[in-house]
Amino acid sequence: MPDRVADYLVRAVSTLGVRHIFGVDGANIEDLYDALFDSEVTGVVAKHEFSAATMADGYARVTAGLGVVAATSGGGAMNLVAGLAESYASRVPVLALVGQPPTALEGRGAFQDSSGRAGSIDAVRLFGSVSRYCARVETAAQLPDSVVRAVAAARRGGPAVLLLPKDVQQAGLDAVPPFRMPPRSYRRDASGLTAVRAALTAARSTGKIVIIAGDQVARDDARNELARLATALDATVGVAPDAKDVYDNFDAGFCGVAGSMGHPELTADLRSAALCLVIGTRLPVTARAGLDDLLADLTVASVGIAPPYRSTIHATSTDLSITLGELADEFRSTAMESHAAPDASALTPLQVPTADGPGLRYRELVETIGAALPEGTDVFADAGNTGAAVVHHLRVPRGGRFVVALGMGGMGYAFGAGIGAAFARHGPGRTVVIAGDGAFYMHGMEVHTAVEHQLPITFVVLNNNAHAMCVTREQLYYRDRYSFNRFRPAFLGDGIAAMFPDLPAYTVRTPAELAEALGRCLATAGPSFLAIDCDPDEIPPFTPFLTTLENSRRTP
Repeated sequence: MPDRVADYLVRAVSTLGVRHIFGVDGANIEDLYDALFDSEVTGVVAKHEFSAATMADGYARVTAGLGVVAATSGGGAMNLVAGLAESYASRVPVLALVGQPPTALEGRGAFQDSSGRAGSIDAVRLFGSVSRYCARVETAAQLPDSVVRAVAAARRGGPAVLLLPKDVQQAGLDAVPPFRMPPRSYRRDASGLTAVRAALTAARSTGKIVIIAGDQVARDDARNELARLATALDATVGVAPDAKDVYDNFDAGFCGVAGSMGHPELTADLRSAALCLVIGTRLPVTARAGLDDLLADLTVASVGIAPPYRSTIHATSTDLSITLGELADEFRSTAMESHAAPDASALTPLQVPTADGPGLRYRELVETIGAALPEGTDVFADAGNTGAAVVHHLRVPRGGRFVVALGMGGMGYAFGAGIGAAFARHGPGRTVVIAGDGAFYMHGMEVHTAVEHQLPITFVVLNNNAHAMCVTREQLYYRDRYSFNRFRPAFLGDGIAAMFPDLPAYTVRTPAELAEALGRCLATAGPSFLAIDCDPDEIPPFTPFLTTLENSRRTP
């Protein structure tokens, strides 16, 4: 059989080092799956295109490379949007290959037409708003250049989308050279770096430096360079909520999380600092809540692909592994005695009201989970009260990734993303997904995908039979007159055990049961599932809620 466009695409993906394509099959993308059959790339069929997109997102975050998702036209394509939006907002490189009806039927009543013709949905405009690059490939000859442009755009941070009509996928493509990807480009702002160096030099002579590091450090695989720079500057290091893994949580210089789920130690360090160096984050509200006044009185410098939302002395860098390495080398020669001590400092947890409802408390269960996780474990946390508790209380295991989707904050993200990460690791490490029952009901059936492939992944679902963050908001902001967000009791552990008889599945209702059940889950070679009963009325460690509660107590 002569080479087709679909064969070229699969070989191009393989050349980029990608070993899995995530998606849901369908008539207008089945030629791509046919090409996968004869390749070294594995096709993974998810239960929903949103989850397939988040699998590609999780795969990319763990590998610091590219994730690839494929979907058919119509509803399958539309289902990608929310997943790609998360990758767009968080600048995660994902390539989306989206099938389209044959070109001859565009604008002529084709099933699932999204050509933008004759009043149909315009997929280019739709995906253009959630991608760095989007193109409809009209002929086979356009494909090689389109792939290069798409991958280059994704590498700059975010999704790229190729819309592929079925007849174009099937078209021959023999007379073209093999796919070759141009080397990555590196861009930095020399004048900005000069200003940042000057600010750092001045600050070192007058006081301490505090670093707040963000998720670009992980995307650029620049953790070692960040650690070297922190040592050279004798700086303490805080992290944005979605970047807990970019600095060793057990290092004595670690001063916790910044922002709405943050720690008092970081705030205290900023109060006495001469300069705050922001690295690889734009400091969105979740990362700077409670810090605006402090930062306004400080000299703030920053390095990253985009400047923070507040004014700083900024230097652009598209690769922090290079820029931070250079800064570390420069300041190392004049480094002062390091702040580092052999043991990690204790972080002060936010004080939350005592809860007396059923089940386990957030802090005790997250700390128990943290103590049980071996080094190298990847942790994916979902949105809501569960996510806030995990971001605040969990000490991320060394050598593993920690991901929480704060780009769009979509519920259910962690199930697909964790599965994508598990595929990327190829073992022997383990992935742990921690989510609430609301997130589980949205995309938790991806457990089926993990069972199909016997992935080393543990799903931990905190079950309070509620959308608990919405319950908390009803209580704090709407006088607790009603609740749309409490549900009848459901028994998730028992239900999953019935659906998947070979899957180790447990339910924990008391603190004494947690450690044993968790140990069994983590000792399982393949997937496992753990449901933990929780109290829907417990206030999470989330400063906007705690501040509202404190103010209400002060006001008669």
